[in-house]
Amino acid sequence: MANVRKSLDESYFNAIELLFNCPGKVLVTGAGKSGLIAQKIVATIISTGTQASSLHPGDALHVNLGIVSEGDVFLALSKSGETEELVSILPYARSLGSSNHFNHRLSGLNSRSDVVIHTRVEAEACPLNLAPTSSTTAALVFGDALAMCLMKMRGFQPENFSRFHLGGQLGKRLLMTVGDIMRKGNQNPVVNVNDTFPNMLSMITRKLSGAVTVVANDGQLLGLVADFDIRKVLEKGGDLFALSISEIMNGSPTSIRSDAKAIEGLQLMENREHPFLVLPVLEQSGKKVVGMVHFHDLVAQGS
Repeated sequence: MANVRKSLDESYFNAIELLFNCPGKVLVTGAGKSGLIAQKIVATIISTGTQASSLHPGDALHVNLGIVSEGDVFLALSKSGETEELVSILPYARSLGSSNHFNHRLSGLNSRSDVVIHTRVEAEACPLNLAPTSSTTAALVFGDALAMCLMKMRGFQPENFSRFHLGGQLGKRLLMTVGDIMRKGNQNPVVNVNDTFPNMLSMITRKLSGAVTVVANDGQLLGLVADFDIRKVLEKGGDLFALSISEIMNGSPTSIRSDAKAIEGLQLMENREHPFLVLPVLEQSGKKVVGMVHFHDLVAQGS
């Protein structure tokens, strides 16, 4: 892959500009194993905000060129660059309105392409140096790189991504909010700051949360007591039953709003020098506690 990276020159940037400014759709085509790579590239760039479709060159010779319209861009993948079907369809595609096309190999397709990108591979991984292996991997990496560049140029954000992934784990983690997952009502482990240590310990045990949120009389967040805070007191030789909750709690816990995306909660827990397992959940405005979200709850829901 180092050779592939080194081979990317000004042509690569020209290709990116061509795709980004494409007024139509990107048609990715290739025969054989290159055709399979074309399908993967299409799947990736569609999911990241670029209109695209795969077009098998063999099918294109039999009616399917009808999907080509003015302003489309052809991305033709070929190991040899001499694939007969590709060489045959590109002139017709241009006559049907496809104003630009480019391929990823320097070859006989060169004369029919506006941009040529050569992904150099010295040899296939195949012991006979015949079966496309290294070359198809290089083409796949090239396609992913195109997709990521276009994604950044379009300012593609998680909320955009979620529109194309409504089902499965991706859909859940991008669409669900903390409020959808949090422990609330009777399931919310919360105690008043003036409560006793035994009652607080009982709350942690009964709610199976490993922590409890500490609130003022008006329900606003004051702190958090986790197993870690209790162990810290014990390690110092402190008498837990002689201490108040305010003396044990973490007085500045990290919290999250109920309308935040579930994936934000997961990232907030994980992207720390010392990751933690729970977050007090606050109402959308103000500091009133409305629930608690646990790391395991987020993972269970696909976040």
